[in-house]
Amino acid sequence: MSENKDQKLVYDFTEGNRDLKDLLGGKGANLAEMTNLGLPVPPGFTITTEACKVYLESGTAPAALRDEVSAHLAALETKMGKKLGQSDDPLLVSVRSGAKFSMPGMMDTVLNIGLSDTSVKGLAKQSGDERFAWDSYRRLIQMFGKTVLGVDGELFEEALEEAKAAKKVTVDTDLDAADLKKLVTRFKKIVAKEAGREFPQDAREQLDLAVEAVFNSWNTDRAKLYRRQERIPGDLGTAVNICSMVFGNLGPDSGTGVAFTRDPASGHAGVYGDYLQNAQGEDVVAGIRNTVPLADLEAIDKASYDQLITIMTTLETHYKDLCDIEFTIERGQLWMLQTRVGKRTAGAAFRIATQLVDQGLIDEAEALQRVTGHQLAQLMFPRFDDDAKTTLLGRGIAASPGAAVGKAVFDSYTAVKWSRSGEKVILIRRETNPDDLDGMIASEGILTSRGGKTSHAAVVARGMGKTCVCGAEELDVDTKRRRMTVGETVIEEGDVVSIDGSTGKVYLGEVPVVPSPVVEYFEGRMHAGADDADELVAAVHRIMAYADRVRRLRVRANADNAEDALRARRFGAQGIGLCRTEHMFLGSRRELVERLILADTDGEREEALSALLPLQKKDFVELFEAMDGLPVTVRLLDPPLHEFLPDITELSVRVALAESRKDANENDLRLLQAVHKLHEQNPMLGLRGVRLGLVIPGLFAMQVRAIAEAAAERKNAKGDPRAEIMVPLVGTVQELEIVREEADAIIAEVEAATGTSLKLSIGTMIELPRAALTAGQIAEAAQFFSFGTNDLTQTVWGFSRDDVEASFFTAYLEKGIFGVSPFETIDRDGVGSLVRSAVEAGRATRPDLKLGVCGEHGGDPESVHFFHEVGLDYVSCSPFRIPVARLEAGRAAAEAKGSDSR
Repeated sequence: MSENKDQKLVYDFTEGNRDLKDLLGGKGANLAEMTNLGLPVPPGFTITTEACKVYLESGTAPAALRDEVSAHLAALETKMGKKLGQSDDPLLVSVRSGAKFSMPGMMDTVLNIGLSDTSVKGLAKQSGDERFAWDSYRRLIQMFGKTVLGVDGELFEEALEEAKAAKKVTVDTDLDAADLKKLVTRFKKIVAKEAGREFPQDAREQLDLAVEAVFNSWNTDRAKLYRRQERIPGDLGTAVNICSMVFGNLGPDSGTGVAFTRDPASGHAGVYGDYLQNAQGEDVVAGIRNTVPLADLEAIDKASYDQLITIMTTLETHYKDLCDIEFTIERGQLWMLQTRVGKRTAGAAFRIATQLVDQGLIDEAEALQRVTGHQLAQLMFPRFDDDAKTTLLGRGIAASPGAAVGKAVFDSYTAVKWSRSGEKVILIRRETNPDDLDGMIASEGILTSRGGKTSHAAVVARGMGKTCVCGAEELDVDTKRRRMTVGETVIEEGDVVSIDGSTGKVYLGEVPVVPSPVVEYFEGRMHAGADDADELVAAVHRIMAYADRVRRLRVRANADNAEDALRARRFGAQGIGLCRTEHMFLGSRRELVERLILADTDGEREEALSALLPLQKKDFVELFEAMDGLPVTVRLLDPPLHEFLPDITELSVRVALAESRKDANENDLRLLQAVHKLHEQNPMLGLRGVRLGLVIPGLFAMQVRAIAEAAAERKNAKGDPRAEIMVPLVGTVQELEIVREEADAIIAEVEAATGTSLKLSIGTMIELPRAALTAGQIAEAAQFFSFGTNDLTQTVWGFSRDDVEASFFTAYLEKGIFGVSPFETIDRDGVGSLVRSAVEAGRATRPDLKLGVCGEHGGDPESVHFFHEVGLDYVSCSPFRIPVARLEAGRAAAEAKGSDSR
């Protein structure tokens, strides 16, 4: 983006508010909001995301930025009564990232900017605590060296561990000032050797380099990976927050912590969080020392605790949501360093939404927007069987719920490698850091021996919906030897473990799972177990009921038999949007279809059709009975021809072997000749769908007759069948006209023979670009369209779905060509534009044209919103996805209504 010379690039905390997240990032906007509320926020200022965008595009900061920072820094120095880097009583600042959307741990932070060989002595004198001053200095060199100068962080960690070993202590707080001075000297030598330069002694140089490092951290591999995972746009940039330092490492009357206004794992009200005495903020989230529960702060420092509880209530009421808060206590003075709407588990999201409605803080429409289909899908995953025989290894903190089973791995590289080979893995670490993100994504769950509910592992896992157990202190994790020891039990890499993110329990081996209580609720069997499960089900029920009341889109199921249809109906399906008749020709029936395709004479063809007709009719009778009173869209035979023919390679080998033995079977020879004749290089674009129906006489006629006779039989039995006949792979209206003319005649015959009036509608799938482009013409012969977005995506992109997802999609996702697979979420710009234009053209020709979608996108949350926008009547998806589609259809309607009212 080009630089705007008149644009304001720096805002004091007193100038912003929470509505300026695009400009100030989430952290800066919320620091400003807390300042406006009169809460104790250390003074500071924010460099805008616009400055970052200019830097990332041009490689240099905007020309005006240095002067604006200098002006705000001078104002801050005046307010604090001290100067950055001065020798006697130095002002120190933190430099922290802050994007619009929370990206915990993904970008960079540097604390204690302004310390040098000279000013550290002034800090020691001013604070009266030499140890504190040198501890702060070693932290600066360590963070600056890793973050700004690119030094391997392990080198600092190893030096710190060696210092503790030499002193024969296990925690860094047991190192005294002399030890820390030696450590500072060693850290500076590491910087000089690894970075090729001395650690900068000029405070302003430290500040400017740290700001650039934060800008650069927007495009680190881990940040880009996290954005892809969370679907955060890559062009937003990050703000930079420069805040006067307050110190939690000034002794036992100081400390740092993270607090939640409700439990982010369960949603229950109470006092939740972690506190660490004599520590700086990074110590808590990094999990390098195990914290104490926030409730313990009441006994440690009751005045600060009471003040914090009051502030937490103020913030939750103000933001009307769960708030995640970072704070520091400096010698009994409480300071607020950050607040944001907190990440939460799926169960917590539903509980909190309904709790806030009951408290009168939000209404039902807002509650619906506080949950997502992705979260509902997580709640439908199985859980461990309480009655199963298990071997308990230990217990940690239940950080993110779920039941995860996999092979133990001890580094991210192995987790990714094994996962790509089809293995399910559990990533086990002492504690995770941002560099572990790719391994966390690849794993079924995460297990750490250190950290709490606010550690990096816990926060990131909750955001991704991954099962996580943290702080399992009984587990001795040895990443170098790739093993974990619990008492006498040794778990080697590759051994199977199970972790329960709802209880914090860790088990040896695979623990059996049982259905989720939410699934049992949708199945009509209200869970009769623990109160906690009943409370969750009640919350889901309330939000689903509201979603069903407000949604415009109807939700149907993709189902091919009565059993699936009945389950779909229990899950709330309002009909069947796709019955794939090819699934009815598996097993023993496949031979009949093969005989039909290879028939040489009319007699052979009629014989095969006569055998298939009663089987098809029986299938449809069962289906219409299961979905009585609801629409059932039956797709005529669609699959590629080769799926119903013998494998050409196997058949060729069989014939060749028989010929070599001179006992060739005449039927095999004839079959091979026919298969060769019908063989296609690209069957997905060959003789299939409507083409097959037009080339093989009687095929579609048999299916239409079976549908009509089944509907007549059901109607004569006082049922209410509502069949819809769908013609697949139409590319031109003439194809549909020929099929429809034959179908209408057959339906009339059945009506006359059975004395019934059948209102069977005939429509088509829009799954080829030409069909979408000529939708206005096709609508002249179609009573409904159903968009087959699987094939439409293939043909628009020129992708073979069976091949590309395994071959190059991973590389496309990693390179950012895709934010998400176009087979998972609809490509709005390409495929979506064809859908939109086909809707408009179809309805222009036939205003009462019924419109739906039956591809996999019908159950994808983001795609459901698109289908609502373009005006479809329904989406159709697999039975398990029906609740997700119902919820998202409600959210789309509520969101649209909210936009209209604004």
